This record gives sequence, structure tokens and C-alpha cells, in this order.
Amino acid sequence: MSSERLTIGGFARLCRLTVKRLRHYDEVGLLRPAEVDAATGYRFYHRSQVRDAMAIGLLRSLDVPLPAIAEILAGDDEGRAAVLAAERDRLERELARARRTVDALQRLLSEGLLQHDVRLTREPARRLLVARAVCAADDIGPAVAGCLGRVLAAGVPFAGPLWGLFPTELDGDLRVAAGAELPAGADAGGPPGLEVEELAATAAVVAVHSGPYEQLPLTYQSVFAWVHERGFVPAGVAREIYLTDPTTTEPDRLVTQLVVPVGEE
Repeated sequence: MSSERLTIGGFARLCRLTVKRLRHYDEVGLLRPAEVDAATGYRFYHRSQVRDAMAIGLLRSLDVPLPAIAEILAGDDEGRAAVLAAERDRLERELARARRTVDALQRLLSEGLLQHDVRLTREPARRLLVARAVCAADDIGPAVAGCLGRVLAAGVPFAGPLWGLFPTELDGDLRVAAGAELPAGADAGGPPGLEVEELAATAAVVAVHSGPYEQLPLTYQSVFAWVHERGFVPAGVAREIYLTDPTTTEPDRLVTQLVVPVGEE
């Protein structure tokens, strides 16, 4: 066998990948073998493929998705640089979120459960224009960001800040929505892909959260503890009112009002 031609096992060792991963990359069209024996089906690779295989391994270690990796491998220098820059930005955002989550954990462990100003109020009826999504609990943030992006792209005039709507239970697939309140007298319908959400007037428990969204669970805990201790039960979707613009405000300066509709037990 030529020194340039490698079995799948030898190629895997050389590139520090598993045979299983190489087979998968072949199946999805990311890294095809140089040759496949017609009689045996054995895959053979060429040394010229080592660079791409090593690049794939490094990119996957950074959780870069396979479609983005395919763009990087297939692109010219300019296109490759653009995709890499986008992935670098994504990783930096994820690192910043992880740091804020660690800060929340450190705060919880050092200070204990935090006390917030929680009060009972009467929430008026509202009409929102929203986009909807279904997601797991761990994906609420990206899902809401996507919904808000769709609403803002519609160019519809709004009254007041942006909103998020969430189930109070976080099990299974979650139906979330995000948007903004429509001004009085606005049309009853919405642009394609968006819906009008009618929120009935209700008794509600409210609190204000100051700081990163990653620390919202600390304020939610205060709200739900208050609800439980006073004999109320949640009665409808939880609402987040983003009093500061999340697209222009530093995470530590974000202000969010939590609104949880309640009824008597």
C-alpha cells in the first residue's frame, strides 16, 4: 500500500479521530474517503485529507455545528474567515453567558436565597403581537431571542417595551412567545408568522429583576415562594417585561419585570 494511502484505522490514528466519527463524517458528506473498495466496502484515505480532518476535530471540540464546518472547508479564504469570525463571536457570547451563570451561582452560595420586593397587583388586559416557538427549558433564551427578532423585523409600531410569555412549569416541550404590546386601535390581525395574543385582566404577583437574564431564576424563586406562602396558585403564563432594550443594554444593567398571574387555592 502506498504511504500516501491509509486505511480508515490508520487515518483515524493519524488525525486523532475515532473510526466511528470518520464513518459519520462520510455519511453526512463532510469528509469522504479518497477511495472505497468496491468488493469489500473498506474506506481508504489520502494524506492530503489530514488537514481537513484535523480542522474538523478542532472545530468540533469548540461545538461548531457540522453545517458551519462544511462551509469553512468548502469556502475560499474570504468566506472561511467570515464563518470563523461568526463562530468566534458565538463562542465569546456563550463564554460571557457562562461567566454570568457562574456569578449567579457564586452569589447564591455566598448570600443564600435573595429577597426581592414582591407585591400583589392588578394587571390590565393587554394585546400583544407575538412570535411563537417550542423549545426545551435549556433553550428558552435563544428561542425568545429568535421570536423577538421576528417581531422586530415585521416593522409594526408598538406601545411600550418587549415582552416574553412562558409556562410556569418547565417540563417537556415548552411553548413560549415573545413580542410587544400593540397600541390602542391597532388592527386585529398580524403580519404572516405573527399572532395577536390577548391577555385578560388578572390578579398578578410582580417583582423587578435587575441584572443578567441568567440570574432571573433567583428572582423567580422569590416570586413563587411568595405565591406559595400566601396561599395563591399560578393561573396563566408567566410574563417578562423587558424594561431595558436587551439589544443595547449591558447585561448587568438589564431591568426585567416579572409578572405571574395568580388565583386562590
